[in-house]
Amino acid sequence: MSVIDKLNFQPEFRTAIWDYLAGLVDEERVAEGRALLAQHADTLTRVEERYGVDPATVVAVWGVESNFGQTFGKSPLVQSLGTLSCFGRRQTYFRTELFAALRILQAGHIAPERFVGSWAGAFGHTQFMPSTFERLAVDFDGDGKADLMDSTVDALASTANFLQKAGWQTGQPWGFEVRLPPGSNVSGEGRRTKRPTSEWASRGLRRVDGSPFPTGLGNAGLMTPAGAEGPAFLVLRNFDAIYSYNAAESYGLAIAHLADRLRGGGPFTTPWPTDDPGLSRAERREVQTLLIARGHDIGEVDGMLGERSRVAIRAEQERLGHEASGRAGQKLLKALRGG
Repeated sequence: MSVIDKLNFQPEFRTAIWDYLAGLVDEERVAEGRALLAQHADTLTRVEERYGVDPATVVAVWGVESNFGQTFGKSPLVQSLGTLSCFGRRQTYFRTELFAALRILQAGHIAPERFVGSWAGAFGHTQFMPSTFERLAVDFDGDGKADLMDSTVDALASTANFLQKAGWQTGQPWGFEVRLPPGSNVSGEGRRTKRPTSEWASRGLRRVDGSPFPTGLGNAGLMTPAGAEGPAFLVLRNFDAIYSYNAAESYGLAIAHLADRLRGGGPFTTPWPTDDPGLSRAERREVQTLLIARGHDIGEVDGMLGERSRVAIRAEQERLGHEASGRAGQKLLKALRGG
């Protein structure tokens, strides 16, 4: 029944975009992703030839969804989906996923003992829901079954197939960071409100490196996740394809930005509008280690900053005279390092 608690859980505080991205697109993940791009180059080349999706984007999805296959989730899917089918909200949706999961087992795609994933039913290297698996998973290694759990080849190809079916346009960018003219009014703008790039140029928008907008891109929407004072992005059709993987703009931006970093790009040019930036996973692990050194029982040092870590963080914030929010940023890390 713990899945019902997770279904109804309301987090104590909403994750700021700079915290979200700091943990998902850090130097550790970029370095590992670049190594995997080289390791799986042959497979990714064949995937791109078949589905038209570039290797960096496919590997970025892999990195964000399961940390390159290191974090699949541990919930037995049939048990979780069976419970969600009979209790709580969205029972009809989860019942559809349960039946799909049972068909996946019946077809022999995945061994029952390996069929584990997130509490909500997503599984495998790139975290497909069961109904998505039935529609879009492919057997790319030719062994007679589509296997997202134990076949990296199938998982990478299936991810590219998903994006292709979502409208991916080969050779086009997802978008790019732009610089807004002073005093820009961004109200009413967003991912869905697309306009010709020539119109954005006439409004004074420029790419952050000063280069002109490429031609032939089609319409673009202006996305400002932290308002006009933070980074701004013109997003194109390929961003929408990424967004369809998990309907959250912050998620889409994490995938897009990680893909750019894997290609050799740098961090965003415009800083986030905060005086307390977020922490990378290495820095989060350091915070946890420092909390343990101060006598707090937070469990495993995993960089996740779960409830036990947040309780300890609040206690340290109170001791330091900081706002006891339970959020760990650069200010807290600096204070803990200083003793």
